[in-house]
Amino acid sequence: MNDYFDNWTVQVRKGLLDLCVLSALAEKERYGYELVKTLVDLPGLGVTEGTLYPLLSRLRVQGLVTARLEESPEGPARKYYALSSAGREVLGLMQQYMDGLNQGARILRKRGAIA
Repeated sequence: MNDYFDNWTVQVRKGLLDLCVLSALAEKERYGYELVKTLVDLPGLGVTEGTLYPLLSRLRVQGLVTARLEESPEGPARKYYALSSAGREVLGLMQQYMDGLNQGARILRKRGAIA
């Protein structure tokens, strides 16, 4: 049973990670490591740099985020990521979907179908 649960949590995190990254970028533009620090404290998300950077690359290729390089006074140049207009639109759709999904789960819990 633990194997099933472990696999399920991995799948849930994968889906939620996109939503969390887009949500964090909706607040403000961030560089990669700053984004890791923002997300690492979210319970159950399990974000690492090795997870985040490929995701940011994929989101950029999909047109949901933009990236720009800026010189840093504290070392190498930093790549800053921002939400694109398409990313804002997708984030809104994701949030609506999650609201509906959460509402459905709450209804089932009240009925006793979910412990």
